[in-house]
Amino acid sequence: MTLPCIHLIAGARPNFMKIAPIVRALQADGRLAWKIVHTGQHYDRDMNEVFFEELGIPAPDVRLGAGGGSHAEQTGKIMQAYEALCAEAKPAACLVVGDVNSTLACAIVAKKAGIPVAHVEAGLRSGDMSMPEEINRLVTDAISDWFFVTEPSASYHLRREGKDMAAVFDVGHVMVDNVLYQADKLELMDKQRLESDAYKRRHARYGVVTLHRPSNVDSAAALQRVASVLREVSADLPLVFPVHPRTRANLDRFDINLGPGVTLLGPQAYMSFLHLWKDATLVLTDSGGLQEETTALGVPCITMRENTERPVTVEEGSNTLAGTDPANIIRLAQDSIQNGGKRGRRPALWDGQSAHRIVAKLAEKLGV
Repeated sequence: MTLPCIHLIAGARPNFMKIAPIVRALQADGRLAWKIVHTGQHYDRDMNEVFFEELGIPAPDVRLGAGGGSHAEQTGKIMQAYEALCAEAKPAACLVVGDVNSTLACAIVAKKAGIPVAHVEAGLRSGDMSMPEEINRLVTDAISDWFFVTEPSASYHLRREGKDMAAVFDVGHVMVDNVLYQADKLELMDKQRLESDAYKRRHARYGVVTLHRPSNVDSAAALQRVASVLREVSADLPLVFPVHPRTRANLDRFDINLGPGVTLLGPQAYMSFLHLWKDATLVLTDSGGLQEETTALGVPCITMRENTERPVTVEEGSNTLAGTDPANIIRLAQDSIQNGGKRGRRPALWDGQSAHRIVAKLAEKLGV
């Protein structure tokens, strides 16, 4: 008997971290076939075999090679390449994760081809239409057939938007599946071979910084505001900052000085970065995924944004939404450093079994 085949769509590094647990669950379940489709949205040197070995998944079955360009150029190239693949392969379903251009592009193509679309991490909303990710989320959810949600706010948004709640499934979070799996693997590794280990051995206490959103790094004024925060906080706690390439370019372009207490590193491999942040005294970020991962492991996190599409990390987890006012961020960071920080709890169903729930539901929907 030929098994129904699902396309697992990924284009950016966080996507692969989200599909990795789904691949492992599919392997364990055995009722569905699958192909990993790499759109090529992220095409940096880190997307090599070592990256997939770290995640415990095989290399992509298909590479569409869409590459970069503007949002429109990239989305269009992905759509053209994926349309050709769907016409040839005729998958039983298309599974998209998150909110990147690849998510949107492949969902549109599959839907027009009559292929059911499953959206993992559906229903998240920031309310900020200046974020490309928010537009991608809204459009993807407008055409998806099955919605796999991570937290109560997502179900609320989908209900408010008129979705059939019989197609909405509360499964927990595959990002948490992945971080728990990788944390267990990390315990068994020789950590000295990880790039971040040298910094950890030099610092008993430290904070980790990740910033890449345009509102924080794409103008001189925004970066100067960020720099004032980092200089002040690093006077109390050494900070290590694995720098996104665009952020690094803007630091150089605007001649921004972060001060002597901030150590800059290049982008980190998954395990090296996990090794770094899981033991941090504090994380300062504007990343969506890191808000969730720090909540999963109980690491105090301060989010330097005016909104979050992941409110459960604030309501139950270890995340604090600080806004972008430097004085407020500094006050919250200093309080966290002095008083041990917010640890929170892991939300319901964030138990490492989300991918198994997703696979079981997909098998049911596809009649196997």
